[in-house]
Amino acid sequence: MPSADPSAPMTSPVSAGTACPVEAEAEADAATVRGPGCTDPGAGTAGGGPGEDTDGGDSPEDREDREDREDPEDLDDTMDLRLPDELLALIAEEETPAPPSPAGRSDYTTSLLDSRMPYDDLLDGVADWAPVGTPVGLFHLVPVRVERDLPLISRWMNDPAAAEFWELSGPPSVTEDHVRAQLAGDGRSVPCIGVLDGKPMSYWEIYRADLDPLARHYAARPHDTGLHLLVGAVADRGRGLGGMLLRAVADLVLARRPFCARVIAEPDIRNTPSVAAFLTAGFRFSAEIDLPSKRAALMVRDRSVRHLL
Repeated sequence: MPSADPSAPMTSPVSAGTACPVEAEAEADAATVRGPGCTDPGAGTAGGGPGEDTDGGDSPEDREDREDREDPEDLDDTMDLRLPDELLALIAEEETPAPPSPAGRSDYTTSLLDSRMPYDDLLDGVADWAPVGTPVGLFHLVPVRVERDLPLISRWMNDPAAAEFWELSGPPSVTEDHVRAQLAGDGRSVPCIGVLDGKPMSYWEIYRADLDPLARHYAARPHDTGLHLLVGAVADRGRGLGGMLLRAVADLVLARRPFCARVIAEPDIRNTPSVAAFLTAGFRFSAEIDLPSKRAALMVRDRSVRHLL
């Protein structure tokens, strides 16, 4: 309850057994509490006393004396309602405009609470995974927000090298349908933007391989976790970033998902740069498998040997 200003006059206490009607009036800038007709506790008791008629009426002398003492401003006993200092500070902080983001970048450093999905616990809360250090900078997986990220992802998907294997080129609605289908699911796949030193530069899908249709095509184990990666800008390709980031994210998965014994990937067997990046990241080639849309290289990174490869 907001505290009252100690400098404001308070309503006088009422003697026991004396009725005191209270009238509340709402005003624009204060809450006023009045007690008309209250007996002044200094004028006597209900049983009669000096200056008070035994029938409850005032004598002419008492009324004249009271009128001399009363000032019109004293008729209102006012309580100044004050908000707690913590709440005032919070309001001021929310009203302060945020500084503009650097040109060409979205703000990926704000709170991630709005990035959570209803069943995010299937992947142990990807939205809460902290940034990790890599040889090329601080890297962070940030769950996709369509309104913020769709233009960027769609542009990446329309690059010819990406379009050949992702098959999501075309108007933004094509990419939007793909991303929304994952966001509307039960959390078994979480699309993310990879942010390197504050710059969004890659698209990821972290998914439960053991709950995916992929599990029909290999000997899946409980909690197997799969990775899809697209390095977005052409300038970021061919520099070894893919291998370094795949290693970092695979290690992050194993660190944050204690029941996961393996990280799985299934790049197109024709995508030689992608297969090479997984090998560089410590994955081993397990088998070739036929999937509905491609022939894939099944790549596996095992928890038990992650420090050796």
